[in-house]
Amino acid sequence: MADGYPKYMQESIKKVEETREERMDKTYDRMSPSEGEEVLNNFHPDYKEEGKALLKIGPSEGKKVPTELAKLLRARSLVDPSKIDLTQIDYDVDVLIIGGGGAGTVAALWSLYEGIEPEDILISTKLRHGDSNSMMAQGGIQAADEDEDSPVRHYLDAIGGGHFTNVPELVKALTIDGPKILKWHEELGIMYDREDDGNFVELPGGGTSRYRLHSSGDYTGMELMRVLRDESENFDIPVLEFTPAVELLKDDKGQVAGALLMNLETNEYYVVRAKSTIMATGGFGRLHVQSFPTTNHYGATGDGLIMGYRAGVPIRDLDSVQYHPTGAAFPDQIVGLLVTEKVRSLGAQPVNVDGELFVNPLEPRDIEAAAIIRECKGREKGVTTPTSMQGVWLDSPLIEMKSGEGTIEDTLPAMVRQYERFGIDITKEPILVYPTLHYQNGGLVINEDGSTPVKGLFAGGEVEGGVHGKNRLMGNSLLDYNVFGRRAGINAAKHARKASLGKLTLDHVDDYNKQIEDAGIKTDRKAPLLLPEYRGEEVLRRHLDVEVTL
Repeated sequence: MADGYPKYMQESIKKVEETREERMDKTYDRMSPSEGEEVLNNFHPDYKEEGKALLKIGPSEGKKVPTELAKLLRARSLVDPSKIDLTQIDYDVDVLIIGGGGAGTVAALWSLYEGIEPEDILISTKLRHGDSNSMMAQGGIQAADEDEDSPVRHYLDAIGGGHFTNVPELVKALTIDGPKILKWHEELGIMYDREDDGNFVELPGGGTSRYRLHSSGDYTGMELMRVLRDESENFDIPVLEFTPAVELLKDDKGQVAGALLMNLETNEYYVVRAKSTIMATGGFGRLHVQSFPTTNHYGATGDGLIMGYRAGVPIRDLDSVQYHPTGAAFPDQIVGLLVTEKVRSLGAQPVNVDGELFVNPLEPRDIEAAAIIRECKGREKGVTTPTSMQGVWLDSPLIEMKSGEGTIEDTLPAMVRQYERFGIDITKEPILVYPTLHYQNGGLVINEDGSTPVKGLFAGGEVEGGVHGKNRLMGNSLLDYNVFGRRAGINAAKHARKASLGKLTLDHVDDYNKQIEDAGIKTDRKAPLLLPEYRGEEVLRRHLDVEVTL
């Protein structure tokens, strides 16, 4: 076991301990709209224009996106269409689902409930079934199921948290469907935390006006995926593991008609013809936007955005990226891993090197993150690690002072184990944190039924945009993938029953390559990325800030 915090950091911890009693019942006023805008404009990474690039091609030409994503959107396809025989069909199904995380699994189940036979559904996933950000989610899921709450209040919270840039119809769908999703989860056997009387334990979240966060310890995502995956396996829904999609297929009528898959072990291509296709590939955290570490799983490289955009689906809100306020900043082995917002929901406070509370613990995530960056980079009140990273303290021992001994072990077992490996006892010592790349706020444009503007293609979960606007509130991601995974699954099944497919083509890939040439873009990059690249001179320079010779 490691030795915990070095001595010089323990000097700062003493200041945290000295101020703990006076801070315990102290409230820090929420920022006014003007104060929030000021801290965002000056310190949030989204507001750095140098981190963005203008799209010169495609259905959203002229929009700004992170430079790292722009490089992939102007890359050539991994596939040479002239070398693919689309007459040799390997799988012929009603519903193809690209992605085996939460949204994909939910979509598969609801396609089946809608009447599609299991053998007429196919899940294609890059890694193993369930390897996804859905599995790694910790804090919980929002749903307005109490008498003093309502979907309307939930709607207002989500719209305000997204800076009023959300698509109202999508937020309405999200919040109205919340209680029915919770009821479905109960029927499936998902084990949410409950009070002694059997009622749900409900907690607050940043930017929420009511306690509506339902969780299963701090393993909520794992609990949901465990049950959803079991339900899928019980129905024998076919899954191709280690077989990502590399390009959507269209037909000569212009509708999406399946996808080209690639077996990662053999590099063999599979042609899948499908009457309906659902994109559920998740986010792009492994692009490490602006060189931030990330909470995301290994396969989160934005593949669905690339394939959908090439096929003609517009994108929205991708000028905004969510940086979770509390990523681990020490020790180095876990830098960037999530320190769930539930730690703050339970009463932990963010404090600086002098033990001063400097922001309300439950501001919306973008404001909370910007305030932490301001404390470290603007006010120089951060704590420096042995590798020169900055962070602030998240005073977790306050939880036990407020709620009693044993609360942390009972409610945050994953956090306890994450830190005890390194000699840090979070029931007695604070956690050093700094913002980490967490969520893709925007994505592919969808309608309320989960359909995209391109016929035959549906989308659900983190790959789609419009639900969260420019900032997502805690607990709305798990709800999002359930609500829109369900809607996409139901409506993809309905579409499949009446769809008629023509001749399969990859003409849209040739057309996109021509757009690249016509725009004068010189590139040898290919996309989708599939897996992140952690080697090479460019990567080392970006992450280590040094000159290297390879």
